[in-house]
Amino acid sequence: MRLLRLDKLLCESRGVSRETARQMIRAGRVLVDGTALKRPETKLDPAAHTVTLDGEPLGWTQQRYYLLHKPLGVVTATEDAREKTVLELFPPQLRRGLVPAGRLDKDTSGLLLLSTDGDWVHRVISPRHEVEKAYLAETDGELNEEDVAALAAGVTLRDGTKCLPAKLELLGDRRCRVTVTEGKYHLVRRLLASRGAPVTALHRERIGSLRLDDSLPPGAFRALTAAEIEAVLINI
Repeated sequence: MRLLRLDKLLCESRGVSRETARQMIRAGRVLVDGTALKRPETKLDPAAHTVTLDGEPLGWTQQRYYLLHKPLGVVTATEDAREKTVLELFPPQLRRGLVPAGRLDKDTSGLLLLSTDGDWVHRVISPRHEVEKAYLAETDGELNEEDVAALAAGVTLRDGTKCLPAKLELLGDRRCRVTVTEGKYHLVRRLLASRGAPVTALHRERIGSLRLDDSLPPGAFRALTAAEIEAVLINI
């Protein structure tokens, strides 16, 4: 049994600051088994109670799962001596044990998942589980149906790296969507460069069935729901 303060529970499950959590609790917005508890310091076992915020269950688990809209200029790492990391976009109380599910490079924006659940992270990024990752790319070069067929067959890069089959959709105006199921270093950039179309902008829009929220600005994050935690492992 793990007893948590009510304000800490709200911080961990909703990604809000401790002060915001206290304000929500004191305003009577947080119910425990249907009763408003207005003392932020109240301790409880979240697995043994139903806790809601504005009528919505917190869906707390001992593990934490987040969706981040990664901005440009931030590196996907837990720490870096020179660069700002994605973990620094989270308040300090949420960073402990949090790791990214895969990587987006400094010049790539979009959907990034992070969790304290190492097994789940591995399932998201492992090619064996074939979780799709879809990217929107702008290129300095034209692509055609031959390139679509080449990626679908599986490209072997100049250095001998063999890539799994990938889906290429041509969107016009030197824009395309690339969907892959593996996470090799700079994979999408290397795939398109191998076809004579170097990437000038790259944005990840989807992992599995989970799409980036249109309402979530760069640098912002939110907790995943219990349904989303499972759904991300299902391709659409």
